[in-house]
Amino acid sequence: MSAPRIAALIGSPVGHSLSPALHQAAFDAAGVNWAYTAFDITDAAAALSAMRLLGLAGLSVTMPLKEDVARAVDRLDPAARVLHSVNTVSWDGDELVGSSTDGAGFVASLAAAGVEVEGAQISVIGAGGAARSVIDALGRVGAADITVLNRTRDRAEQAASLSKAASVGIVSDITRADIVINATSVGMGVSVDDATEADMACDPALLRSGQVIADLVYHPLETAWMRAAADIGATTVDGLGMLVHQAALQQLRWLGEMPDTTAMRIAAEAELARR
Repeated sequence: MSAPRIAALIGSPVGHSLSPALHQAAFDAAGVNWAYTAFDITDAAAALSAMRLLGLAGLSVTMPLKEDVARAVDRLDPAARVLHSVNTVSWDGDELVGSSTDGAGFVASLAAAGVEVEGAQISVIGAGGAARSVIDALGRVGAADITVLNRTRDRAEQAASLSKAASVGIVSDITRADIVINATSVGMGVSVDDATEADMACDPALLRSGQVIADLVYHPLETAWMRAAADIGATTVDGLGMLVHQAALQQLRWLGEMPDTTAMRIAAEAELARR
């Protein structure tokens, strides 16, 4: 048997990442001779040189390298070009192509949960890298209105500029939204039993039955904010779906076909439970 093709995660730190578990699960489920590893590295140019020299088949990119890699690849896909950020590197002939699958992965996670984005009124809490990728993707798939809520207005304006459907919002926009998204780290690592008001993405009193409440946090899988939303009759979507589906879109670029997202989700949940 020939040596396996190698894909890898680059960034720092990478020891906490679920990517090796979920990517390897997908390779194994597909029966392909691929292996996935992680390199703790902070030099984007060196990483891409190594990809060329060693013939690595694909890269996942995490912080702090997403912007540096965007400047170092040969070509960018449309989302990566707008965001100036890359989370995936793949080959197209002799060229290294940088892509951003985070936002599209989030939209795919909503679709997997039966949530329709086209024509929806959406509020996004946060204006960092995750929020920006989500805002860009929501605009691309036809969200009717996206309001961006952030403590720093200029950051909210920068994020809102990514889509014609987006604008800087106010807190009351949450009450009118069909979908409310926590794109911050608020609630990360805090169990439902230990949570305080400070661990809520917004005051749960602003939420209502019938809304879709999506949290990009996936540790814990159910945040206190999600629990409060579920208690008032909202539909909740956890952050692990985004992680799985953005990784699935990475594999689509590497192998040319979609992987088994169920196998990826099971592997990610098992790794979370182990920690």
